[in-house]
Amino acid sequence: MSAAQARRTALAAQGIGRPRPATVGSRQLNSLIDRLGVLQIDSVNVFERSHYLPVFARLGAYDRSLLDRLLLAPPGRYVEYLPHVACFLPVDAWPLFRWRMAAYREKHASAPWVQANGEMLDWLRAELAERGPLAAREIEHDANVRRGPWWGWSDIKEGLEHLFWWGEVATAGRTRFERRYALAEQVLPREVLDVHIAKEHAFRELLARAAAAHGVGTARDFADYYRLRGPGVGVALRELEDDGVLVPVQVDGWHQGGRPLQAWRHRDAGTPRRIETTALLSPFDPVVWERSRTERLFGFHYRIEIYTPAPKRVFGYYVLPVLVDDQLVGRVDLKSDRRAGILRVQAAWSEDGRAEPHAERIAAQLRDAAMWQGLDAVSVEPRGTLAPRLTLALS
Repeated sequence: MSAAQARRTALAAQGIGRPRPATVGSRQLNSLIDRLGVLQIDSVNVFERSHYLPVFARLGAYDRSLLDRLLLAPPGRYVEYLPHVACFLPVDAWPLFRWRMAAYREKHASAPWVQANGEMLDWLRAELAERGPLAAREIEHDANVRRGPWWGWSDIKEGLEHLFWWGEVATAGRTRFERRYALAEQVLPREVLDVHIAKEHAFRELLARAAAAHGVGTARDFADYYRLRGPGVGVALRELEDDGVLVPVQVDGWHQGGRPLQAWRHRDAGTPRRIETTALLSPFDPVVWERSRTERLFGFHYRIEIYTPAPKRVFGYYVLPVLVDDQLVGRVDLKSDRRAGILRVQAAWSEDGRAEPHAERIAAQLRDAAMWQGLDAVSVEPRGTLAPRLTLALS
């Protein structure tokens, strides 16, 4: 495959480049989430929470409350767990991570906090059985006091998270984006709870799903989608190749140490002749999750600078890659100033001069983003190589 074919294959597998529907309803949302397999959760809300953004990038403006009803009102089609990091995923995928739940339990068994708080964990199990679902703050206990700074967890929160990691507790939606916890049997259907999948079979299924979501990729690409590690990855990939699910390919320019990288195309992946789109990608969008893959596909070096001290940031705080057709051409640092009703472009950067010819399209996408956020205007700060052209386009 040529590098351009690989890019188009990868974007098409992610649902990017399809005509955007005039109206986005439950059918379109469910279809997209099923295609992606996961929506990553993150608490940063400077522009918009991360799980809303991949939908906007693919479908355009939509009613976020409709997505909330699908994701946050169990029992339903989706549940939270840690397939990549914290993500929403289809309920039927939950049993595929029982091996991870068991691994967490084994890993934590000797941890000092768990050994010192066995009675606390038993009390939480009983409390949820009697009163669940509950948010951590709704549980009355002397230990329900934050430790350390504002992000510190109380022992109650710590215990609930351990039970969540182990699969004993599941999320029962969120209130003001705060998790509500319940025993797994209180929110998950029996047909899901009764399914037990061996680790090797789970690896095979998860890698097949990752390959379908990628279209084309390497072992590292596919494994990272669900954070799979160890020799089981190679075994499962060979089985999927033997069964024709994965087709070996070489992609021009995909090399490591002077040798071509082994890659595969999913048998159902399509390669459109062109991708036509303009999109703002969340820092947590699957297209840019695996940074080495982003560089291979797009020649785009990308790092999140949220946790970098401000004087050391290169591009900005909440920086979104800008996709035009099948290229990442720039990046914008966005903030939704809801009090002033303005979408603030705090910096705008062109990637090697590739964004300037598309300034009008990028400006239109920013206007759409502002309207979707309920904001009245877009304001560009004079920072970054794209800022002058973008300011002119928006004027």
